[in-house]
Amino acid sequence: MAKEKKGEGFHSAAGLIRYFDAEEKTSLKIPPWFVAAMSIATIVIVAAVHIIWPLTPT
Repeated sequence: MAKEKKGEGFHSAAGLIRYFDAEEKTSLKIPPWFVAAMSIATIVIVAAVHIIWPLTPT
């Protein structure tokens, strides 16, 4: 069996934490209410288009 290296997981976890901390500061932030509002708007638009132009069976 392969020997396990002790302490290796902590260093890799610390690198990931630093990466995500740096990424969080520069990333685009979209509020949850905006995502919900866009989802509802998309549903309304699709329903309206379906009512205006119904699909006809071929």
